[in-house]
Amino acid sequence: MPPSPTSTTASETTAPTPAELACLLEDFLVANPAAVLLEDGRILFDMRSTHYSLSTEYGRCVLHLWSEEMNLIRTVLEVQPRKGLLRLATRRLGQTKPVFLEFVADRDRRTPTTRDAERRKYMRLLERVLTREFPDASAEAFRSAMDLEHSFGPAYARGIQLRGSSAWAVLGVNAEESSGTIDAALTLGILWLDYCRQHSSGRRLFEGLRLVLPAGTEATTASRMAWLNQQSAQWQLYTLDAATEQLVPIDFTDTGNTAGELTHTFDAPRTLERFAAATARLLDLIPPAARRRVELRPRSAAELAYLLEGLEFARVRIGFAGNTFTREETLTFGAGSQETLLDDDTTELFRELFERLAQSRTPNGLQQDPLFRLQSERWLEAHIRRNLASLDTSLVPDVVYSQVTTSAAGASGDRGLMDLLAIDRKGRLHILELKTEEDMQLPMQALDYWIRVRRLNSDHPAAAGISNKGIFERSGYFPGHEVSLQVPLLTMVAPALRIHPSNEAVLRYLSPEVEWRILAIAEGWRREIQVIFRKRSTDAKT
Repeated sequence: MPPSPTSTTASETTAPTPAELACLLEDFLVANPAAVLLEDGRILFDMRSTHYSLSTEYGRCVLHLWSEEMNLIRTVLEVQPRKGLLRLATRRLGQTKPVFLEFVADRDRRTPTTRDAERRKYMRLLERVLTREFPDASAEAFRSAMDLEHSFGPAYARGIQLRGSSAWAVLGVNAEESSGTIDAALTLGILWLDYCRQHSSGRRLFEGLRLVLPAGTEATTASRMAWLNQQSAQWQLYTLDAATEQLVPIDFTDTGNTAGELTHTFDAPRTLERFAAATARLLDLIPPAARRRVELRPRSAAELAYLLEGLEFARVRIGFAGNTFTREETLTFGAGSQETLLDDDTTELFRELFERLAQSRTPNGLQQDPLFRLQSERWLEAHIRRNLASLDTSLVPDVVYSQVTTSAAGASGDRGLMDLLAIDRKGRLHILELKTEEDMQLPMQALDYWIRVRRLNSDHPAAAGISNKGIFERSGYFPGHEVSLQVPLLTMVAPALRIHPSNEAVLRYLSPEVEWRILAIAEGWRREIQVIFRKRSTDAKT
C-alpha cells in the first residue's frame, strides 16, 4: 500500500541531510582533536597534524582532509556513530562504489583481551630475561595490575630485583604499546622507584631504577635520563628485543647535550601590514562590540591567524594556486583544524560560527560545550601573553614568543612547540609550559624543552670567549635585549586543583642543574590570572 499524503517513509525519517552529516562529523572532531582516520585498519590521517573542511553545497556533504603527506576528498554518504568512533560510508570523486572510513578517538584498536594477553606475555619475558642477565639477583613481585592510587597503569610491568639487602626497582613496557605510552615510561619508572623506597620500611636499600624499553624507542627517554639527579639514585636504561630476547644497555650520558635547531623569527608588523585588507574584510563581518576580543597572531611572513580567547577561528595565508606556481592570498575559517574558504557563499556560515564561538568562549561558558573546552591551554596562553606580569614582574612583557618550534638533532629529529618563551630584565631565558588539566607527563614534557633551549643557548660564542651574538639573537629573538648565558628557568603553570599529585615527586629527581618552579593559579583563570602559590626546585628534597 502506498503511503498516505501525511505519512513519511522510513528512509525519509532516518536519512540525514548533508548539513546533519557535516554536523555529526564536526561534533566528533571537535570533541576528539587527537582522533585518527582509518581505511582498512591503516591510519591515513592523524588529526593533530591534519586540516579539514566540510562543504554541503549542491546537496552533498564533501569532506576534504590534507596534511604535509597526503590529500583526500570524499563525498560522505552516511555517518554511523559508535562508541569511540564514527564509521563513514564515502564515495571517491567519479566513482559509485562506497568506501568505508573510520574516525577513531583512540589509536589503540586492540581488544581488551588481546591487550591483556600481550602484557602478561611480556611480563613473563621480562622476568625470564632479567633472571638470565642478572643471575646473582632474584626477580620478585612483578605485576602490571592497575593501581590508580599511585598512578600505575596496566601497560607497564613493574617489579623488583633483590640481592641481599640491596634492591633495584624495575619497570618495562612492550613494543605493542603506543609511542606515547613508551615515552611516558620514565615518569612511571621514577614513581615506581619512589614507591618502593617509601614502602621498603628500611629493610631494603633501593639503589635505583632499571628501565626496559623496546629496541629502537629509547632516544627520547635517554635524553631525559641524562638530566636526572645522579646523586639521588642510579639510573640504568636497557632495550629489549622480544624476538631475540636480547637485553642491551644504553649509554645515555652524552645525549643530554644533543644539538638542536631553532626556527627563525620574522617581521610580524610586516605580516600585519601585508594582510591589512584581508583583516579589514574579516572584521567587517564581526559585530563591532566583539572585534576587540579578536587577537591577530602572525604565524609566519606568509600567514596571519585570527584568535578568540586562544582559539584560532580564521587565517589568511599566501600559497600556490592549484597546481601552478602562481601565488594567491586565501582567507579561510573554522575552529580547530577545520577550514572553509571565506567567500560570498560562505559569509553567513562564518557569521554563524563566530556568533557561536563568541557565546561559548566566555568565562561563564558551559563546561559541556566542546567549543568552551577546546584548546583550553591556548586560552590560558592568550591570557598570559597579554599580562606576563601576573606571573612574574621580572619578565619583559613585549617580547614573549608563542609556540616556538625547536627540533632535536640526531636520529629522532623530534620537533616540538614550547608554549611560551620569555626573557627577564637580566637577560635570562624563561620556558613556560602550561597545563589546564592534570597531566603526569608535565615534568618530562617541560624538561624536553629545557634541554633543547639550554643546548641552543650554550652554543653562544661568548661561552668560547668570543664577543658575538648567540643563536637566539642571530635568529631574531628578543631584539634590543642581550640573552644571558645563565641556564634557562623552567616554569610550569597550572590551576592549583589541576596539578597532578605525582608531578612534584618526579621533579624532585631532576638534576640540580635543572632549575624549575611551579606556579599554581586560581581556578578562575579565564577571568583573571592569579598565582596562589609558588614552589621552586630549591624547596624540593629527594
